[in-house]
Amino acid sequence: MALLAAPAIVRAQAVLKSAKASYRLTMLTQDLEHPWGMAFLPDGRLLITERPGRLRLFANGRLERAPIGGVPRVQASGQGGLLDICLHPAFAENRVLYLTYAGPGDGGAATVLARAEFRDGGGLRNVQPIFEALPRTSGGLHFGSRIVFDRAGLLYLTAGERYQMQRAQRLDDLGGKVVRLRDDGSIPPDNPFVGRAPIGGVTPRPEIFTYGHRNPQGLALHPTTGRLWLVEHGPRGGDELNLLKPGANYGWPLATHGIDYNGAIISPNKSLPGMEDPVRVWVPSISPSGLAFYSGDRFPGWKGSLFTGALSNDALFRIELDGERYVTEERLIVDLLPSIRDVRQGPDGLIYLLTRSNSGGLYRLEPA
Repeated sequence: MALLAAPAIVRAQAVLKSAKASYRLTMLTQDLEHPWGMAFLPDGRLLITERPGRLRLFANGRLERAPIGGVPRVQASGQGGLLDICLHPAFAENRVLYLTYAGPGDGGAATVLARAEFRDGGGLRNVQPIFEALPRTSGGLHFGSRIVFDRAGLLYLTAGERYQMQRAQRLDDLGGKVVRLRDDGSIPPDNPFVGRAPIGGVTPRPEIFTYGHRNPQGLALHPTTGRLWLVEHGPRGGDELNLLKPGANYGWPLATHGIDYNGAIISPNKSLPGMEDPVRVWVPSISPSGLAFYSGDRFPGWKGSLFTGALSNDALFRIELDGERYVTEERLIVDLLPSIRDVRQGPDGLIYLLTRSNSGGLYRLEPA
Protein backbone atom coordinates (compact mmCIF):
# COMPACT_ATOMS: atom_id res chain seq x y z
CA MET A 1 0.00 0.00 0.00
CA ALA A 2 1.48 3.36 -1.06
CA LEU A 3 0.85 5.47 2.02
CA LEU A 4 1.37 9.24 2.17
CA ALA A 5 5.08 9.83 2.19
CA ALA A 6 6.53 12.79 4.07
CA PRO A 7 7.32 15.54 1.51
CA ALA A 8 10.22 17.96 1.74
CA ILE A 9 7.91 20.78 2.87
CA VAL A 10 6.79 18.91 5.99
CA ARG A 11 7.44 20.90 9.16
CA ALA A 12 7.37 18.88 12.36
CA GLN A 13 6.36 20.71 15.51
CA ALA A 14 7.78 20.06 18.95
CA VAL A 15 6.46 17.09 20.89
CA LEU A 16 2.93 17.76 22.15
CA LYS A 17 1.37 16.03 25.13
CA SER A 18 -2.18 14.82 25.67
CA ALA A 19 -3.67 12.85 28.53
CA LYS A 20 -2.97 9.54 26.79
CA ALA A 21 -0.43 10.16 24.02
CA SER A 22 2.56 12.18 22.91
CA TYR A 23 2.38 13.36 19.32
CA ARG A 24 3.62 15.76 16.68
CA LEU A 25 1.68 17.89 14.23
CA THR A 26 3.08 17.75 10.69
CA MET A 27 2.09 20.02 7.82
CA LEU A 28 1.75 18.24 4.44
CA THR A 29 0.51 21.11 2.25
CA GLN A 30 -0.96 24.59 2.59
CA ASP A 31 -1.94 24.93 -1.07
CA LEU A 32 -5.64 24.12 -0.78
CA GLU A 33 -8.45 26.65 -1.19
CA HIS A 34 -11.16 26.05 1.42
CA PRO A 35 -10.78 22.25 1.57
CA TRP A 36 -13.92 20.52 2.85
CA GLY A 37 -13.74 16.72 2.74
CA MET A 38 -11.28 13.90 2.04
CA ALA A 39 -11.26 10.22 1.19
CA PHE A 40 -8.36 7.76 1.05
CA LEU A 41 -8.07 5.59 -2.06
CA PRO A 42 -7.21 1.90 -1.55
CA ASP A 43 -3.56 2.57 -2.48
CA GLY A 44 -3.21 5.30 0.17
CA ARG A 45 -3.54 8.34 -2.10
CA LEU A 46 -5.91 11.01 -0.87
CA LEU A 47 -8.77 12.79 -2.65
CA ILE A 48 -9.62 16.24 -1.27
CA THR A 49 -12.54 18.50 -2.17
CA GLU A 50 -12.19 22.28 -2.37
CA ARG A 51 -15.33 24.31 -1.81
CA PRO A 52 -14.92 26.48 -4.96
CA GLY A 53 -15.55 23.31 -6.98
CA ARG A 54 -12.27 21.44 -7.42
CA LEU A 55 -11.29 17.86 -6.59
CA ARG A 56 -7.58 17.46 -5.81
CA LEU A 57 -5.25 14.48 -5.44
CA PHE A 58 -2.50 14.25 -2.83
CA ALA A 59 -0.06 11.48 -3.78
CA ASN A 60 3.59 10.61 -3.25
CA GLY A 61 3.99 13.36 -0.69
CA ARG A 62 2.66 16.25 -2.77
CA LEU A 63 -0.50 17.89 -4.01
CA GLU A 64 -0.89 17.34 -7.73
CA ARG A 65 -1.10 20.62 -9.59
CA ALA A 66 -4.03 19.90 -11.92
CA PRO A 67 -7.50 19.31 -10.41
CA ILE A 68 -9.38 16.16 -11.34
CA GLY A 69 -11.80 16.73 -14.21
CA GLY A 70 -15.50 15.96 -14.44
CA VAL A 71 -16.67 17.57 -11.19
CA PRO A 72 -20.30 18.76 -11.46
CA ARG A 73 -21.11 22.49 -11.47
CA VAL A 74 -21.56 23.83 -7.95
CA GLN A 75 -22.89 27.01 -6.40
CA ALA A 76 -19.77 28.27 -4.63
CA SER A 77 -21.33 30.96 -2.48
CA GLY A 78 -21.33 31.45 1.29
CA GLN A 79 -21.01 28.01 2.88
CA GLY A 80 -21.95 26.28 -0.37
CA GLY A 81 -19.81 24.68 -3.03
CA LEU A 82 -18.17 21.28 -3.42
CA LEU A 83 -18.45 19.62 -0.01
CA ASP A 84 -17.98 16.01 1.10
CA ILE A 85 -16.57 12.93 -0.65
CA CYS A 86 -16.97 9.24 0.15
CA LEU A 87 -15.91 6.03 -1.60
CA HIS A 88 -18.34 3.21 -2.33
CA PRO A 89 -17.64 0.22 -0.03
CA ALA A 90 -16.69 -1.79 -3.13
CA PHE A 91 -14.63 1.03 -4.68
CA ALA A 92 -11.65 -1.24 -5.39
CA GLU A 93 -13.86 -3.20 -7.79
CA ASN A 94 -16.33 -0.61 -9.16
CA ARG A 95 -14.38 2.70 -8.83
CA VAL A 96 -17.55 4.47 -7.66
CA LEU A 97 -17.44 7.47 -5.36
CA TYR A 98 -19.93 10.04 -4.06
CA LEU A 99 -19.80 13.83 -3.84
CA THR A 100 -22.06 16.31 -2.10
CA TYR A 101 -22.35 19.92 -3.18
CA ALA A 102 -24.55 22.98 -3.28
CA GLY A 103 -26.37 22.34 -6.55
CA PRO A 104 -27.76 25.39 -8.35
CA GLY A 105 -31.15 25.39 -10.04
CA ASP A 106 -34.49 27.14 -10.30
CA GLY A 107 -35.47 28.58 -6.94
CA GLY A 108 -31.93 28.55 -5.51
CA ALA A 109 -29.64 25.79 -4.27
CA ALA A 110 -30.00 22.48 -2.45
CA THR A 111 -27.64 19.91 -1.00
CA VAL A 112 -27.09 17.42 -3.84
CA LEU A 113 -25.57 13.93 -3.74
CA ALA A 114 -23.94 12.66 -6.93
CA ARG A 115 -22.53 9.27 -7.82
CA ALA A 116 -19.54 9.05 -10.21
CA GLU A 117 -16.78 6.74 -11.44
CA PHE A 118 -13.17 7.69 -10.77
CA ARG A 119 -10.65 6.82 -13.45
CA ASP A 120 -6.93 7.52 -13.04
CA GLY A 121 -5.95 10.02 -15.70
CA GLY A 122 -9.53 10.30 -16.89
CA GLY A 123 -11.17 12.17 -14.06
CA LEU A 124 -14.78 11.53 -13.07
CA ARG A 125 -17.12 9.75 -15.49
CA ASN A 126 -20.82 8.97 -15.54
CA VAL A 127 -21.57 11.67 -12.96
CA GLN A 128 -25.19 11.25 -11.89
CA PRO A 129 -27.05 13.27 -9.23
CA ILE A 130 -29.08 10.75 -7.21
CA PHE A 131 -30.53 12.88 -4.40
CA GLU A 132 -31.47 16.51 -3.68
CA ALA A 133 -32.50 17.92 -0.30
CA LEU A 134 -35.56 19.67 -1.69
CA PRO A 135 -37.05 22.21 -1.76
CA ARG A 136 -34.41 24.53 -3.17
CA THR A 137 -33.99 27.91 -1.55
CA SER A 138 -31.93 31.07 -1.95
CA GLY A 139 -28.99 31.91 0.28
CA GLY A 140 -25.68 30.22 0.98
CA LEU A 141 -25.99 28.82 4.51
CA HIS A 142 -26.44 25.44 6.23
CA PHE A 143 -25.92 22.72 3.64
CA GLY A 144 -24.81 20.12 6.20
CA SER A 145 -23.34 17.51 3.89
CA ARG A 146 -21.47 14.53 5.33
CA ILE A 147 -21.68 11.04 3.81
CA VAL A 148 -21.20 7.68 5.55
CA PHE A 149 -21.88 4.06 4.55
CA ASP A 150 -22.99 1.54 7.17
CA ARG A 151 -22.05 -2.14 7.37
CA ALA A 152 -25.04 -3.14 5.25
CA GLY A 153 -23.87 -0.89 2.41
CA LEU A 154 -26.55 1.77 2.99
CA LEU A 155 -25.65 5.44 2.58
CA TYR A 156 -26.40 8.21 5.08
CA LEU A 157 -26.28 11.90 4.19
CA THR A 158 -26.72 14.98 6.39
CA ALA A 159 -28.61 18.00 5.07
CA GLY A 160 -28.81 21.35 6.85
CA GLU A 161 -32.04 23.32 7.17
CA ARG A 162 -30.63 26.14 4.98
CA TYR A 163 -30.99 28.69 7.80
CA GLN A 164 -34.77 28.24 7.74
CA MET A 165 -35.22 26.62 11.13
CA GLN A 166 -38.80 25.38 10.77
CA ARG A 167 -37.78 23.16 7.85
CA ALA A 168 -36.04 20.84 10.32
CA GLN A 169 -39.43 19.80 11.80
CA ARG A 170 -41.32 19.42 8.51
CA LEU A 171 -41.51 15.78 7.45
CA ASP A 172 -42.40 16.69 3.86
CA ASP A 173 -39.15 18.68 3.60
CA LEU A 174 -35.63 17.25 3.32
CA GLY A 175 -33.83 20.17 5.00
CA GLY A 176 -32.52 19.58 8.53
CA LYS A 177 -32.51 15.80 8.09
CA VAL A 178 -30.29 12.74 7.92
CA VAL A 179 -31.42 10.62 4.98
CA ARG A 180 -30.80 6.91 4.33
CA LEU A 181 -30.44 5.60 0.78
CA ARG A 182 -29.27 2.61 -1.20
CA ASP A 183 -26.05 3.12 -3.14
CA ASP A 184 -28.01 4.02 -6.29
CA GLY A 185 -30.14 6.62 -4.50
CA SER A 186 -33.23 4.43 -4.15
CA ILE A 187 -35.03 4.14 -0.82
CA PRO A 188 -34.57 1.15 1.52
CA PRO A 189 -37.97 -0.39 2.29
CA ASP A 190 -37.23 -0.47 6.04
CA ASN A 191 -36.62 3.27 6.37
CA PRO A 192 -38.58 4.56 9.39
CA PHE A 193 -41.04 6.68 7.39
CA VAL A 194 -41.67 4.38 4.43
CA GLY A 195 -45.41 3.81 4.02
CA ARG A 196 -46.32 6.01 6.98
CA ALA A 197 -49.70 7.73 7.04
CA PRO A 198 -49.71 11.55 7.10
CA ILE A 199 -48.35 13.10 10.30
CA GLY A 200 -49.60 16.57 11.17
CA GLY A 201 -51.32 16.75 7.82
CA VAL A 202 -48.22 15.94 5.72
CA THR A 203 -46.94 12.70 4.22
CA PRO A 204 -43.38 12.06 5.47
CA ARG A 205 -40.59 11.79 2.91
CA PRO A 206 -39.47 8.15 2.85
CA GLU A 207 -35.79 9.10 2.58
CA ILE A 208 -35.76 10.50 6.13
CA PHE A 209 -33.82 8.60 8.80
CA THR A 210 -33.78 11.33 11.50
CA TYR A 211 -34.98 14.93 11.68
CA GLY A 212 -34.86 18.07 13.81
CA HIS A 213 -31.25 18.92 12.88
CA ARG A 214 -29.82 22.40 12.28
CA ASN A 215 -26.53 22.11 10.37
CA PRO A 216 -24.89 18.69 10.86
CA GLN A 217 -21.30 18.70 9.58
CA GLY A 218 -19.89 15.53 11.12
CA LEU A 219 -21.06 11.92 10.82
CA ALA A 220 -19.23 8.74 11.86
CA LEU A 221 -19.92 5.02 12.20
CA HIS A 222 -18.85 3.45 15.49
CA PRO A 223 -16.26 0.76 14.58
CA THR A 224 -17.63 -1.76 17.12
CA THR A 225 -21.37 -1.13 17.45
CA GLY A 226 -22.05 0.14 13.94
CA ARG A 227 -24.16 2.96 15.41
CA LEU A 228 -24.08 6.41 13.78
CA TRP A 229 -22.88 9.48 15.68
CA LEU A 230 -23.36 13.04 14.53
CA VAL A 231 -22.20 16.56 15.43
CA GLU A 232 -24.18 19.65 14.46
CA HIS A 233 -23.94 23.38 14.83
CA GLY A 234 -26.29 25.11 17.22
CA PRO A 235 -27.00 28.82 16.86
CA ARG A 236 -25.17 30.96 19.46
CA GLY A 237 -24.26 28.09 21.76
CA GLY A 238 -25.92 24.69 21.76
CA ASP A 239 -23.65 22.69 19.45
CA GLU A 240 -24.52 19.00 19.82
CA LEU A 241 -23.12 15.48 19.75
CA ASN A 242 -25.95 13.05 18.97
CA LEU A 243 -26.39 9.29 18.69
CA LEU A 244 -28.78 8.60 15.81
CA LYS A 245 -31.88 6.45 16.28
CA PRO A 246 -34.19 5.56 13.35
CA GLY A 247 -37.11 7.96 13.05
CA ALA A 248 -36.03 10.13 16.00
CA ASN A 249 -36.61 13.87 16.32
CA TYR A 250 -33.56 15.80 17.59
CA GLY A 251 -35.53 18.88 18.51
CA TRP A 252 -34.32 21.84 16.47
CA PRO A 253 -35.68 24.51 16.80
CA LEU A 254 -38.29 23.45 19.38
CA ALA A 255 -35.64 22.38 21.89
CA THR A 256 -32.16 23.90 21.97
CA HIS A 257 -29.46 25.03 24.38
CA GLY A 258 -28.58 27.95 22.10
CA ILE A 259 -29.95 31.44 21.53
CA ASP A 260 -30.26 33.57 18.40
CA TYR A 261 -27.27 35.60 17.24
CA ASN A 262 -29.02 38.79 18.37
CA GLY A 263 -29.51 37.35 21.85
CA ALA A 264 -33.19 36.49 21.40
CA ILE A 265 -34.59 33.26 22.86
CA ILE A 266 -35.32 30.70 20.12
CA SER A 267 -37.09 28.28 22.46
CA PRO A 268 -37.48 28.17 26.24
CA ASN A 269 -37.10 24.39 26.05
CA LYS A 270 -33.80 22.56 26.27
CA SER A 271 -35.60 19.21 26.23
CA LEU A 272 -39.08 18.04 25.21
CA PRO A 273 -40.97 14.75 25.53
CA GLY A 274 -40.69 12.58 22.44
CA MET A 275 -37.46 14.26 21.30
CA GLU A 276 -33.91 12.98 21.66
CA ASP A 277 -31.56 14.87 23.98
CA PRO A 278 -27.94 15.40 22.89
CA VAL A 279 -25.22 13.17 24.32
CA ARG A 280 -23.05 16.30 24.68
CA VAL A 281 -23.79 20.03 24.33
CA TRP A 282 -21.17 22.75 23.80
CA VAL A 283 -21.94 26.21 25.19
CA PRO A 284 -20.32 28.41 23.98
CA SER A 285 -20.17 27.01 20.46
CA ILE A 286 -17.15 25.28 18.98
CA SER A 287 -18.78 24.79 15.52
CA PRO A 288 -17.89 21.08 15.24
CA SER A 289 -16.98 19.88 11.75
CA GLY A 290 -15.79 16.45 10.71
CA LEU A 291 -16.12 13.40 12.94
CA ALA A 292 -14.08 10.20 13.19
CA PHE A 293 -13.61 7.31 15.61
CA TYR A 294 -10.02 6.27 16.11
CA SER A 295 -9.52 2.51 15.75
CA GLY A 296 -5.83 2.33 14.85
CA ASP A 297 -2.77 1.10 16.74
CA ARG A 298 -0.39 4.06 16.31
CA PHE A 299 -1.97 5.88 19.28
CA PRO A 300 -2.97 3.07 21.70
CA GLY A 301 -4.18 5.51 24.35
CA TRP A 302 -6.60 7.12 21.90
CA LYS A 303 -8.16 3.90 20.66
CA GLY A 304 -11.95 4.20 20.77
CA SER A 305 -11.86 8.00 21.04
CA LEU A 306 -14.09 10.20 18.94
CA PHE A 307 -12.44 13.18 17.22
CA THR A 308 -14.09 16.32 15.87
CA GLY A 309 -12.65 19.49 14.40
CA ALA A 310 -13.83 22.97 15.35
CA LEU A 311 -14.41 25.97 13.13
CA SER A 312 -14.75 28.50 15.96
CA ASN A 313 -12.26 27.04 18.44
CA ASP A 314 -8.64 26.57 17.43
CA ALA A 315 -8.35 22.97 18.59
CA LEU A 316 -9.07 19.34 17.80
CA PHE A 317 -11.45 17.73 20.30
CA ARG A 318 -10.84 14.16 21.53
CA ILE A 319 -13.96 12.74 23.18
CA GLU A 320 -14.08 9.68 25.43
CA LEU A 321 -17.26 7.63 25.61
CA ASP A 322 -18.39 4.84 27.91
CA GLY A 323 -20.66 2.89 25.61
CA GLU A 324 -23.23 5.49 24.56
CA ARG A 325 -22.45 7.87 27.43
CA TYR A 326 -20.20 10.93 27.21
CA VAL A 327 -17.35 10.79 29.75
CA THR A 328 -14.88 13.59 29.08
CA GLU A 329 -12.94 15.39 26.36
CA GLU A 330 -9.66 17.18 25.81
CA ARG A 331 -8.53 19.85 23.39
CA LEU A 332 -5.50 18.98 21.28
CA ILE A 333 -3.18 21.22 19.20
CA VAL A 334 -4.67 24.23 20.99
CA ASP A 335 -4.09 27.49 19.06
CA LEU A 336 -1.88 25.75 16.49
CA LEU A 337 -4.43 25.31 13.69
CA PRO A 338 -7.37 27.58 12.86
CA SER A 339 -10.78 26.26 11.82
CA ILE A 340 -10.41 22.48 11.47
CA ARG A 341 -12.95 21.44 8.83
CA ASP A 342 -12.43 17.68 8.61
CA VAL A 343 -10.73 14.87 10.51
CA ARG A 344 -10.08 11.33 9.26
CA GLN A 345 -8.09 8.28 10.23
CA GLY A 346 -5.71 7.27 7.46
CA PRO A 347 -4.91 3.71 6.37
CA ASP A 348 -1.56 4.16 8.11
CA GLY A 349 -3.30 4.59 11.48
CA LEU A 350 -2.45 8.30 11.66
CA ILE A 351 -4.92 11.18 11.96
CA TYR A 352 -5.37 13.67 9.10
CA LEU A 353 -6.87 17.15 9.33
CA LEU A 354 -8.06 19.81 6.89
CA THR A 355 -8.22 23.50 7.77
CA ARG A 356 -10.66 26.03 6.36
CA SER A 357 -9.05 29.05 4.68
CA ASN A 358 -7.96 30.44 1.31
CA SER A 359 -4.62 28.72 1.98
CA GLY A 360 -6.11 25.68 3.66
CA GLY A 361 -3.86 22.94 4.82
CA LEU A 362 -3.59 19.18 5.11
CA TYR A 363 -1.97 18.10 8.38
CA ARG A 364 -1.11 14.84 10.11
CA LEU A 365 -0.82 13.80 13.75
CA GLU A 366 2.08 11.39 14.32
CA PRO A 367 3.27 9.56 17.45
CA ALA A 368 6.23 11.14 19.24
